[in-house]
Amino acid sequence: MTSRLSILLLPSLALTLSAAEPKKDKPLTPGGIYPQGDMNRPRPTVITPPGATTAPSDAVVLFDGKDLSKFHRQPRKDDADTSDTPKWKVENGYAEIVGKSGSIETKDKFGSCQIHLEWATPAEVSGKGQGRGNSGVLLHGWGEVQVLDSYGNDTYPDGQAAAIYHQYPPLVNACRSPGEWQSYDIICECARLDAAGKVIQPARLTVLHNGILVHHAVALDTKVQEFGFALQDHHNPTRYRNIWVRPLHRYDENAAKGGQ
Repeated sequence: MTSRLSILLLPSLALTLSAAEPKKDKPLTPGGIYPQGDMNRPRPTVITPPGATTAPSDAVVLFDGKDLSKFHRQPRKDDADTSDTPKWKVENGYAEIVGKSGSIETKDKFGSCQIHLEWATPAEVSGKGQGRGNSGVLLHGWGEVQVLDSYGNDTYPDGQAAAIYHQYPPLVNACRSPGEWQSYDIICECARLDAAGKVIQPARLTVLHNGILVHHAVALDTKVQEFGFALQDHHNPTRYRNIWVRPLHRYDENAAKGGQ
């Protein structure tokens, strides 16, 4: 009789012990603040993605095909005209370099950001090597991302299209044919500095050419925290359009706003 009663009581006792066990905490996500699956974690910022001719909703539009008012001119050293108004030709939604009129530079400065722009070298091929559609995106304090017609046009690898000029050639040559529109997405992550200004995480540069990854988180020796950039006049009638810049957001950046 005793044995039979014990058998009947065992399941009940097991349930009681199970209920008494403390609930295990879920593992923390990277950073050690939020448990996995935490509904109280801050929601990411909501933005509208870009369209074919429109920028993301969190971007600063620098050129939408209408004017170059967000840029000022960099006169050449031998130019008697020292005005800062850009002299590039603006028509049909693009800006075309007028040779020897001077590079153009952003009026604004940016921190860690994504730079998007589209460019096209002349459809009529003229010259070779560095003489075909030469221009560049000059990231002040970082270096230059080369613009060049590198479709069937040989030159030194660290000077071809999408190269970080005189530092790194692109991982692949993703160039389209002359006259076709091409795109760059340049992601600049500024260096992290300690209170004394010492680098604790280097600046990193990532570049996509026509949607293809050509540089991945390349560490660069720069401490700049804010910078502008210029589009280079290298005497060739290269065209630009759809230029915008958006900040790099941070994980859980909305925590200070209450999380929602």
